[in-house]
This record gives sequence, structure tokens and C-alpha cells, in this order.
Amino acid sequence: MNLLLDPNIAYLLLLVGTLLGLLALVTPGTGGLEIGAFFCLLLAGYTITQLEFNLWALILLIASIVPFVYAIRKPKREIFLALSILGLVVGSAYLFLGEEWWIPGVNPILAAAASLMYAAFVWLAVRKSIQAILAPPTHNLAALVGQVGEAKTRVHEEGSVQVAGELWSARSKSPIPAGRQVKVVARDGFILEVEAKPES
Repeated sequence: MNLLLDPNIAYLLLLVGTLLGLLALVTPGTGGLEIGAFFCLLLAGYTITQLEFNLWALILLIASIVPFVYAIRKPKREIFLALSILGLVVGSAYLFLGEEWWIPGVNPILAAAASLMYAAFVWLAVRKSIQAILAPPTHNLAALVGQVGEAKTRVHEEGSVQVAGELWSARSKSPIPAGRQVKVVARDGFILEVEAKPES
């Protein structure tokens, strides 16, 4: 248990716990990430209750989130990312009390390296998540209505058709033999309602 009372170990547990927690939010339901985050934060919580910490450093760590979020939301705001990382490094290094008030409790090299890696990972993950949310859908399912395709199997109550270069589940009011051209008249979720295209 003495190992847990090392400020460097406490800091790493806190960092890994929050990182696993963020990953669990991005990919919910895996179980492993949630359990890992819980145990890391539980151990970090124990060490924090046993060690003295600087309230101002904790406030600085929390405040460093603000310029980070501002930098993520708009491009070309690297100065705010730099301010956030600086706040993370200083807040991390001085989170726990050292031998003197001016001596950081956490190794500054460890705090700098961990904060940079943490910020870089979160920056990439959050930016990619925001880009994915804001990206226009690649499949416009409504545009399938009116398209012409080909029945790959016999289509009636069920079947498969090739439309817009993709294979779709389909159904029709009257039987359509395989190989016949079809026209999409409606869509019900991912099932296309088709009718036989009149033969020319």
C-alpha cells in the first residue's frame, strides 16, 4: 500500500482512470473500460485521501478544460490548446504537496509527458468524434426511391435487389422473377418496396 502513497503513482492512476472513463463514454457497453476506469479511480481516490494536495492546482486542472473545449470547437486556435496543456502540466505537477511549497509533488517530466500524451489523445479522439457527428450522411436513403435496379432473387414477400451498386432486402406486391429490372417505389427502413419495371 506504500506504493499507492507515491504522488507519481496517484497521479498516473488518476490520469489512466479518467482516460479509461472517457474511452468508456465513447465506446459504451464494452465492460472492460468501465471496470478499469472504476478501479483506477477507486485507487486514485484512496491515495488522494491519504495525501495532501494543493487546492489551487486542482482548480487549475479543472480550469484548463475551458480553453481545451474552446480550441476543439473552432479550428486554428492552437494558442488555447497550448494554454490548456500548460495548465494541465502545472496543475498536474503541483497537484500533490512536495517537501516545500515550491517543489512539485509529481515529477515535472512525468507530468509534462503524461499531460502532452493525454491532451494529444483526447484532442484527436474528440476532434474525430465531432467531425463524424457533423459529417453529412454518406447514404441518402430517401434518394433510393425512384432508382432502377435488378432483382437478384425472386422478389415478393421478400427477396434481394441490386440498387445503386448495393444489395438490398426488398419486397413487392406481386412476384418478380430474378434478373428482372425493378423500380424502387418506397422504402420501409432498410427494406425497399419495388415493382417490376415494364419491359421495353
